[in-house]
Amino acid sequence: MFAKERLNKIIDMLHNEGKVVVKELSEMFNVSEDAIRKDLKYLENEGLLERIYGGAILKKQIPRYIRVEERIKHNIEAKKKIADKAFSLLKDGETIFLDISSINMILAEKIAKSQLEITVISNSIDILHILCRNSNIQIISPGGILYQNVGGFVGSAAIEAISKYTVQKAFIGSCGVDVINKSVNTFNVEDGNTKKAIIKSGKEVILVMENEKFYFDGVYKFADLEDIDTIITDKEPSKTIKDKLEKYKIKII
Repeated sequence: MFAKERLNKIIDMLHNEGKVVVKELSEMFNVSEDAIRKDLKYLENEGLLERIYGGAILKKQIPRYIRVEERIKHNIEAKKKIADKAFSLLKDGETIFLDISSINMILAEKIAKSQLEITVISNSIDILHILCRNSNIQIISPGGILYQNVGGFVGSAAIEAISKYTVQKAFIGSCGVDVINKSVNTFNVEDGNTKKAIIKSGKEVILVMENEKFYFDGVYKFADLEDIDTIITDKEPSKTIKDKLEKYKIKII
């Protein structure tokens, strides 16, 4: 195996398992442990991993903030798959919350085209606009101050209004999840505090996110993994991540 192939294989293993061990890699590739250490140092310099004693872990990436209308264009097929799974959970007569999320925008499109008779609360101006097309849906906006850079109503006024509601299912978006620190993250503080209120309103709290978000971080922690009941993602997480989520009694769809 060429060195480049070995490096690619190490990265694949990190994405699947979250961690690699020098001794195990040495035996697997039939090269010296020093050669593996050089590989890991090279990958660390490339910003792809973080070396630890005896091996390496996948380095968390902090993506730049992108407005929700732009985020919807990224990973569109994965997001549609997640939205399909989320839609299958909905039942007539329910009250749900859709927070500011590109996946929730796609879910809202599916709801707007359906025959479902449900009540939807949302602080996203895009989602409110999408749902207006279907008269079978009762639409509630918490109102408050419109943060145009976030794409919806967040902050103290919105939080106060949200606290008065109870919903069967709260669908929450996130820019990153850290299973080691048990944190669910976002970029904006006011958006994060509003998400906290939405979580408190939900009998079932459902995180909708692409699998890649397990390898990204945000700048503001708005929830612990113990606050989440279900995670809907586009593909099965690695065994390391699955084991952690099962430990927190989180259902994976």
